[in-house]
Amino acid sequence: MSSVRPLSSGQPSGEPAGDIDTYRIDANTVRVPNLTREDARHRARLLRVESYDVLLDLTDASGGPSERTFRSRTTIRFTAAIPGASTFLDVVAERFHEVSLNGQPVDVSGYEPADGIVLPDLAEHNVAVVDADLLYTTNGQGLHRFVDPIDNEVYLYSQFETTDAKRMYACFDQPDLKASFTLHVTAPAHWKVVSNGAVTAVKDAEDGRQMRTTHFATTPRMSTYITALVAGPFFQATDHHDGIDLGLYCRNSLAEHFDTDELFTITKQGFDWYHRHFGYRYAFGKYDQLCVPEFNSGAMENAGCVTMSEDYVFTSRVTDERRERRATTVLHEMAHMWFGDLVTMRWFDDLWLNESFAEWAANMAQSEATKWPGIWTTFANTEKTWAYRQDQFPSTHPIACEIEDAEAVEVNFDGITYAKGASVLKQLVAYVGLPQFLAGIRQYFAEHAYSNTTLGDLLATLNATSGRELSDWAKVWLETSGISTLSPELELDSEGRFSSFAVCQDAPRDTSSDNTVRPHRLAIGLYSYDDAGALVRVHRAEVDVDGERTPIAELVGQQRPDLVLLNDDDLTYCKLRLDPHSLHTLRHGGLAALQDSLARTLCWSAAWEMVRDAQLAARHYIALVTDAAGSESTISVVQSVTKYALQALEMYADQDWAQAARVRFADLALANARAAVPGSDHQLAWVHALLNSAGTEEQLDFAAGLLSGEQQLEGLAVDTDLRWLILRSLVANGRAGEAEIADAAAADPSAAGARHAATARARIPTAEAKAAAWTLMVDNSELSTAMRRAVMEGFRDRWRPELLTSYTTRFFKEADGLWDRLSTETAKFMVIGLFPNWSSAIDSETLRLADEFLADTSRPAALQRLISEGRSEVARAVAARAVDTAAG
Repeated sequence: MSSVRPLSSGQPSGEPAGDIDTYRIDANTVRVPNLTREDARHRARLLRVESYDVLLDLTDASGGPSERTFRSRTTIRFTAAIPGASTFLDVVAERFHEVSLNGQPVDVSGYEPADGIVLPDLAEHNVAVVDADLLYTTNGQGLHRFVDPIDNEVYLYSQFETTDAKRMYACFDQPDLKASFTLHVTAPAHWKVVSNGAVTAVKDAEDGRQMRTTHFATTPRMSTYITALVAGPFFQATDHHDGIDLGLYCRNSLAEHFDTDELFTITKQGFDWYHRHFGYRYAFGKYDQLCVPEFNSGAMENAGCVTMSEDYVFTSRVTDERRERRATTVLHEMAHMWFGDLVTMRWFDDLWLNESFAEWAANMAQSEATKWPGIWTTFANTEKTWAYRQDQFPSTHPIACEIEDAEAVEVNFDGITYAKGASVLKQLVAYVGLPQFLAGIRQYFAEHAYSNTTLGDLLATLNATSGRELSDWAKVWLETSGISTLSPELELDSEGRFSSFAVCQDAPRDTSSDNTVRPHRLAIGLYSYDDAGALVRVHRAEVDVDGERTPIAELVGQQRPDLVLLNDDDLTYCKLRLDPHSLHTLRHGGLAALQDSLARTLCWSAAWEMVRDAQLAARHYIALVTDAAGSESTISVVQSVTKYALQALEMYADQDWAQAARVRFADLALANARAAVPGSDHQLAWVHALLNSAGTEEQLDFAAGLLSGEQQLEGLAVDTDLRWLILRSLVANGRAGEAEIADAAAADPSAAGARHAATARARIPTAEAKAAAWTLMVDNSELSTAMRRAVMEGFRDRWRPELLTSYTTRFFKEADGLWDRLSTETAKFMVIGLFPNWSSAIDSETLRLADEFLADTSRPAALQRLISEGRSEVARAVAARAVDTAAG
C-alpha cells in the first residue's frame, strides 16, 4: 500500500494528455457510450481484464468534500488475444491529467464522452492508466451527490447498472469482462467510506488536512456494474452471522428511525435459507446494506455493498405491506449475490438470469424463512399484475430476448423480466419438482462461479438434474412473448354435475406477441359455501394443460360448485377467466366469503384484468370493492384494490357516472376507516384511500379536522407523512394553498419534506401551478431525479383533468427534446410519467397524436417503445369506457 498516494482533486499529476483543457459538461444530461452487443462481443473476444486499481479523491483543496468533480486515477491490467489490435476504453470525464498505454501517452485530443478513448496497438500484456476529473451527478446514475438539508452534510453513492461505472473510473464497461478490483478513496476524515471489499487500512493525511485515505481489499472477479462506493457521515450499525460481518447504514439525520433489528433479522434469515438451498457459500466476504438518498429504484445488488432507497427507513407509520415489501427487497438483492454477482449473464439478452431468479428466490426465502409466509399472495396481487400489464403492451418481449445495445436494456427492467420471469420459474418448479430444480441450481453455481453464462448453460444443468429435456419448454416459456388466457368450458347434467370439463387456452391474437399456446401445470379449485356461509375449497385437481382445449376427466361427475377457480394456488402464469356462474357468486357476496387469501387474490386479479380487457364494466368492479374490500384481511390486497378502484374511476369508467361514484367511494373509505380496529393497518389504508378520493365539503372537512386535531380517529397517529398527505388532499381541492405548504415545509425541513412540498405545490388546482410544475420538470437539468418524480406526482391531477388538457399536444411536441436532453434513465420515467393518459386524454385525439409520433421510425427505438406503451394504455381505456357506458 505504500506506493498508493492520495490525489488532490483539481491538482494535476502531470501535463494533460493530448491537447485538452478543462471544459464543462452537464453530468446529468451527458450521453454515455451506448455499447452495442456486437461491439461488446468483439471486445470480449479480444480482451481478458485482470485487474483494476482505482484511486479516488473526493476532497477539495481544504480537505472538505469536493462539489462538482472528483479525481479518479485508474490502472488497468489486461491481455489482448491479438497483439497490434486496438480497442476502446469507457470513461465520462471533464479533464484528463494522464492517459497512457504501456507507458506511452495516448492521444485524447478528439475525446467525446459518448465515444470513450481509443487504445491503439495493444501488446499481449497491457497496462492502461487514466487520471482524470470526473463529475458527480444528481440523477441517481454514476456517483450521485446529495446534500442533507438538515445538517448540510454531503453523501455520495454509486449506481452503475447497466453501464455507468465509467462515470466513476475508466473501464471496459460490460458484464462479461470481469476483473478483480482494488479501491483507495481519499475523503473527509469524519466520513465513513464503504465499497465491495473490506477495509484493510485507513491513513490520515500527512499535511494536517482533515481527510484520510481508506484502502479496500481486492475483490474476487466481478463485473463493473456491481462495483460500488458509498461515502459520507453515515450512521452505522454492525452485527455478525455465520462468519459474515454485517453492516447497516443510513444518513445521520435518519438514524433515530432506523429499525436495524428487523433488517438484521431478515438478513440472517436470508443467508441461512440461501446457504441451505444454494449449496454455495456467500462469496464476497462482508455484507453491507446502505440506505441512500434520492435512489431511483428499490435497491441495487452491488457485491457486498448493497444500496437501498432510504424510503425503507420509515420515518412515519407504515402498514405491514411496506415492511413485507422491504423484506422482499432485502432478500431479492441478497439472492443477486449468487444470481448476477457470482454468476453473471454474458450480455443483457439474459438479464432474466439475474432478475427473474432473484425475484423467485426472494419470494421462496420470504415465504419459508420470515414472518411473511403469505408473500406469494402479495406477489400474485401486485407483481403479477405488473407483468400482465407489461405483457399486453405492443412492446411485449420474451423473458430471454435479444438486446441490441445498452440503451435498449434500460427499458427492459420491467414486469416481464422481473415478475413474469419469476412466475415462469415457479411454473418450472411445479413442472420438474423443487428438489430437482434446486439440485440444478447448485450445479449451476458450482460450474460457473465467477464467470458469465447464457440460457443454454442453465438449461444444461437443469436437464441433467431434472431428467427432463427442457429446450421445448424454454422455447415456449422463455423465448416467446405474450400471455395466454385460460377459461373453463363446462357442461352440466340434470343433477348439476359436470358432464364435461375442459380448460381452453386462448393465445394472444395480435401482431406484437408470438401467439404461443403453452403447456401449463396448474391446479383447479372447486369452492362451495359451507353451513356457516364461508366459501371453502371442496376439491382440488392438479393437472397438465396443453393445446387450445384440454379435457379434465378428473372433474367429470363432480357437483358444480359455487366457484370454479382455474390456476388455484397460482402455479402458472396466465390470465384467468371466470365462468358466468362463478362471476355471479363473486358479485353477490362470494368474494367476501372466500376464506383463502391467495384464492381471493386470484379472484380480485381476474376481475381487474377483465376490466382492463373491456369484459367487465368498471362500475361492476367498483361494486366488488364496495362489497368485499371492507372485509378483506390481507393488507396488501386492500391497498391494491383501492388503488385499482381509483384508477378505474379515472380511466375506465364512464366519466358522468364516475363523478358521483367517486363521492360514494370516499364515503366508503371513511366508513371503513371508522369501522377498522383502532391503530390497525386497515385503518391507515382506508384513511389513505379517503384522502386520495375526497372531494365533497363534508369529506374535506373531516380531512381538515384530522390536520387541525378537531377530528380524531381512535388509534390514528397524524404523523409527518400523514400530515403531508392530508395537506395535499386539501390543496388539490382548493382548501389550502401556498401559505399552508410553506408552513408545512418549515415544520419539516428534511429532504422528504422538500419533496412533499414540491408535490403539494404542483397539486395546486390552477393553470399557473401546472405550468410551473411542467417547466420545472422538463427544463431544469439540475433538478434531482427524486425531486422530478415528486413534482410529477403533483402535476398529474386525477380529479381536475381539465387543467391538463393542453399538455396532451404539448407532450408529443416535447417528447423528443426530453429524450435528447436527459439521461436515458431520467428520460424513461419522464416519458412514462407524462404520457397523457389522464382522464381528459382518454380519447381518439390522443391516439391520433401517438400514431403520428410513432409513424416517424427514425426516432430511438427505446423512445418509440415507451410511446407505443402509453398509446396502448389509452386504447384500453377507450374500450373499457365504452363497456362501462353501455352497462349504465
